Amino acid sequence: MALKEVDVRSLDINPFTAIGDDWMLVTAGDAASHNTMTASWGGLGVLWGAPVATCYIRQSRYTKEFVDGSDLFTLSFLDPAVWRRQLSYLGRVSGRDEDKIKAAGLTPVAVDGTTTFAEARLTLVCRKAYATYLGPEGFVAQPGTADDARWYQDHDYHTMYIGKIEHAYVAE
Repeated sequence: MALKEVDVRSLDINPFTAIGDDWMLVTAGDAASHNTMTASWGGLGVLWGAPVATCYIRQSRYTKEFVDGSDLFTLSFLDPAVWRRQLSYLGRVSGRDEDKIKAAGLTPVAVDGTTTFAEARLTLVCRKAYATYLGPEGFVAQPGTADDARWYQDHDYHTMYIGKIEHAYVAE
């Protein structure tokens, strides 16, 4: 499938559905070496006068090494009616252990110096603008309560990445 660049401001996307319900792939690295993971936490909005996306990656995730080592990352959105099983697999299995992209049947595509997938209906190419560790000390409620206890029993906290959306591509 060919990619067609569109103005990100022209997109009619509900982030609560697209990210929270349908899920997205967070991918970083170039054509020779890249990794991806499924994410259902993130956001889209405006910050510092620019369209931005946020994503959250646990310290233990292999994809974090690629995002940390790259200036760019992509958020790729696939049709969940077709790709739900593969999206679940990509969120469960580590790229350290196997070629999970190949096993999921996805076709990597080089775009703007980073990677997306031919099967994506929408790809946002983001330039890292900010990253911060979301540790227990940042919770307004005391650590060990509410969200800290629910989401971080193993203390594998997230890093939040804010990326300025440089390009948006839709499948043609």
